[in-house]
Order: sequence, then structure tokens, then C-alpha cells
Amino acid sequence: MTLITPESPCDMAASVPAVAPVQTAPAPATPQPAKKPGRLPSALPVLERLFNLHPQLFGANFLPLKLGIFQELLARHPGQFSREELKAALGVHTRSTRYLQCVAAGNKRHDLDGVAVEDVAPEHVYLAIVELHRRRQARTADDLSPKLRKQLQSAFEASGLTSQAYLALVQTHHADAPALLQDVLAEHDQKLARQEALRRAFEASGKTPEEFADMYGMALRDVTVALTTRAAQPQT
Repeated sequence: MTLITPESPCDMAASVPAVAPVQTAPAPATPQPAKKPGRLPSALPVLERLFNLHPQLFGANFLPLKLGIFQELLARHPGQFSREELKAALGVHTRSTRYLQCVAAGNKRHDLDGVAVEDVAPEHVYLAIVELHRRRQARTADDLSPKLRKQLQSAFEASGLTSQAYLALVQTHHADAPALLQDVLAEHDQKLARQEALRRAFEASGKTPEEFADMYGMALRDVTVALTTRAAQPQT
């Protein structure tokens, strides 16, 4: 790489007239921002090597990495990475917004060959969603909480857990679960309670689903959903 450096200042002594110099105060030095120590410069070459070796994981489309991928990379490519530089590079990669987006989307974790091997844990999906929201909210004055609410609701429903189990799980990894999550879980529990009450009323009525829906002025779809709720109860 060719380094571009400032040209040397011209020596103007020969063209200055022989007159008494005007005394002026020296211009204040422009403060230079302090260089923050970081891992990014040293991580970039390693990330380029990872891209060349495993473009399906570190290329244009990021994928959640299998747990234990650090040890697998060292074993698959002996002598190509030091433990310190690989750890730093993976840290930069997994903290990037693009990587967090693929985790928040609930994509499966992949091994070095690009094969999906396991689900991302619900608490990891949750943490990615919350961190992405924090970054986006810091860049705008708009209230992004409605979008966050939808994402939390989708992530919770995809987890297959009860609201109590989900809350306990995410609080273990993030003590300050947002109040918005509490609202999402409370609303979910209320919905289940209404569906259970409707199911019991249907069983006591002796009616067909069509007759029951007509009797209460309900949509048949709502009745059908309530009747199938028990079979699809979340895990405890």
C-alpha cells in the first residue's frame, strides 16, 4: 500500500524582505483527538482471512455462529491464527450490527461448513433485539418502542416458553428487562385466559363451533383458535 504523506513545507527564507519581523503571538495548537485504544485495526486482517476461508459465514450475509466456533477455527486452521487475534476478531464480528440483526431474526446457528446446527437461545435473541433497539434509538428522536414491542412479542412467541419461564430466562442474562417486555407478557397471559374461558364455555354449551360462534356473534376463526389453544400451550 502506498502511504500518502504531507509534502515538506517550502523554505521561504530566501524570499523574505530584510525588514524587522512583526512579532505575533503563535497560533494556538489545534487539539488533536486522543486515539482510543481498540481492537478494530488488528482485527481487520483476521476478518479478511475468515472471509476468504468461510465466506458463507463471514461474507455478504452473516449467519449466527455455532457455540464453540472459536475452538473449531483454531483446530481447522492450525497455525493461521493466534488465540488473541482470533478472539479479538470474533468479538468485533459478533458485536457488529449486521451480526446482531441475524441473531435477532432468530436464524439458526451454523458450523464452519455453513450447516445449520442449532437454534439461537431465546435469551440471546432477546439481548440482540434490545441492543439493536438501543443503537437505533440513540440515532433518532423518534419513539421506536412500538417496533421494539412487536419484535419482543415475536421473539417470545417463537421461543415456545411460558411468559414466566421466558422472563426468568432473559432476566438471568439481562437484569433490567424492559417494562415493555412485561407488558407484552402480561397481554399474552390475558389473551390465553380469555381463550381458556371461551373454550370452557364452548364445552359446556354442547354446540358446534359454527353454532357457538353464531350464538355469541363471534368470528368462527376466533372460536377455532380458542379451541386449539390447549394443544399448543407453551412449554413450562
